[in-house]
Amino acid sequence: MTIYFAGSITGGRDDQPIYEQIIGLLKNYGSVFTEHFGHATLTAAGESLSSRDIHDRDIDWLRRADVIVAEVTTVSLGVGYELGRAVEWGKRIICLYRPSEGKRLSGIISGSPGIQVIEY
Repeated sequence: MTIYFAGSITGGRDDQPIYEQIIGLLKNYGSVFTEHFGHATLTAAGESLSSRDIHDRDIDWLRRADVIVAEVTTVSLGVGYELGRAVEWGKRIICLYRPSEGKRLSGIISGSPGIQVIEY
């Protein structure tokens, strides 16, 4: 199984240790295209590739993935974009959300019939 893990990069890296743990668990089920999203060396500055190269590579991985797992507690425009594309393509999508005071999951995510939301 191939897995695309999505999580905030430029929107903030406060949840990086959580991403690393999730990716570690996901690796028990298959290959994670975006394993580097959990690395502490990846900062909010992003990668040293051009924006176009990142887009094209990530969209290719997204298309090839059997399942998309997204941690959506930290708001991210990029993750939202990826989820929209994945819904359009009929991908299996699981969003992980950690409820906390002052934060609310977008209704466009929680209300989508194409997305399974799991609170943890």
